[in-house]
Amino acid sequence: MTNFTIWALMIDISIISGLLLIGTILRAKVKWIQALFLPASMIAGFIGLAFGPSGVNVLPFSDQFSTYPGLLIAVIFAAIPIGAAKVNIGDVFHRVRNMFSYSMILTLSMWGAGALFGLLILVPLFSNLPSGFGLILGAGFLGGHGTAAAIGEGFAHYGWEEAMDLGMTSATIGILVAVLGGLFLIKRSTEKGQTQFITSFKDLPDELRSGLMPKNKRYHMGQETVSSSSIDPFVLHLAIIAFVIGVAYWLTNMLTAFIPSVSIPLFSVAFVLGLIFQSISRRIHADDYIDQRVMERIGGTATDFLVAIGIASINITVVIDYAVPLILLFVFGILWAYFLFRFIGPNIFQEYWLEKSLFGWGWSTGTVAMGLALLRIVDPELKSKTPEDYALAYIGVAPVDIIIVTFTPILFSLGFTWIIPVVLLLISALIVAIYKYTGLWGKNHKQQM
Repeated sequence: MTNFTIWALMIDISIISGLLLIGTILRAKVKWIQALFLPASMIAGFIGLAFGPSGVNVLPFSDQFSTYPGLLIAVIFAAIPIGAAKVNIGDVFHRVRNMFSYSMILTLSMWGAGALFGLLILVPLFSNLPSGFGLILGAGFLGGHGTAAAIGEGFAHYGWEEAMDLGMTSATIGILVAVLGGLFLIKRSTEKGQTQFITSFKDLPDELRSGLMPKNKRYHMGQETVSSSSIDPFVLHLAIIAFVIGVAYWLTNMLTAFIPSVSIPLFSVAFVLGLIFQSISRRIHADDYIDQRVMERIGGTATDFLVAIGIASINITVVIDYAVPLILLFVFGILWAYFLFRFIGPNIFQEYWLEKSLFGWGWSTGTVAMGLALLRIVDPELKSKTPEDYALAYIGVAPVDIIIVTFTPILFSLGFTWIIPVVLLLISALIVAIYKYTGLWGKNHKQQM
């Protein structure tokens, strides 16, 4: 399709909805898919990838199909604070402190370690390799396709035209690493009894394997807080989300116009506005008419569509000329991500370290959407409050991420190649040192002894 119309949107939604239905059926009926514990949204995404533009190209997705995840992420994070029960600020700060520290370490070290590996190992081995090649790891694994495009465009201004294709390839491989590697980590973690909300794959009840709830275990999705003679209760909740997203989009555009060199993430703005909306509704005693369960279902709906669309819209690019250094860089990235998951996460988080670290694995190798998808496997009801903690923590991480994306192509192009990895890794080490000095490092292990 060349022209994007309301019917093009309808066709996109119809196709991905049909794939979600197929994914649900396959999950319910096919044993080997149940053994992989793949959510229906992931199954739908892989089918869409195989039969979409990157595969045999028989599914008529519109040319705007790959832009939907940016909106759906905003829906997910806008829904988190609205309708939520009042919490103790001290407890929230305690959780967010650890998520902020962990997110900073993941962000800084993934960029820094990738750049350093490129400078120390890859550039000496491959003489024609640009000095900034190692940044492709952070751009793709950590940032996803959006960041890969930004880094590619930045390097293109300085003559490295291939950076865009390399970044897109890295982002594509990163998503596969996030999904397949994440499922492997989940299976192994459940076997070791490290998960808090599910036990062993072998002992899981049938509804978690098949995805179908028996009648005696079903419960209500939410309560009707207003009379349908005035407005349908579900429409009320959808209207709140749509309003918050619209204001967030308008505000994001204003900030971008005011500071054109900085890209403000829509989902963070949506989350902050959600907090403000919830605060105002609580002050005027309107929060009694907003049901948290309904908001969670809206967020869950957006998550399923986001995962399916995100995988189906992958642009698979094979960069033959850089195949060998790319493979070496990806292998290093997987090992580094596992190091962060296995040795940093358990020592940073005092509770739910596996669930939060697994979410970190998902977004530090693929996307936030992949992190959420993996989290929903081990924490179906999101009782660990990981998305809420991440959304708050990312407000502090976002400026750092934006600075890295903005200035690394410039600094590498000007010849300041060693400054970026050294500074980023030193700051990561400083965060670890602070945790060790204050006695917070490894506190999770001390409590378990």
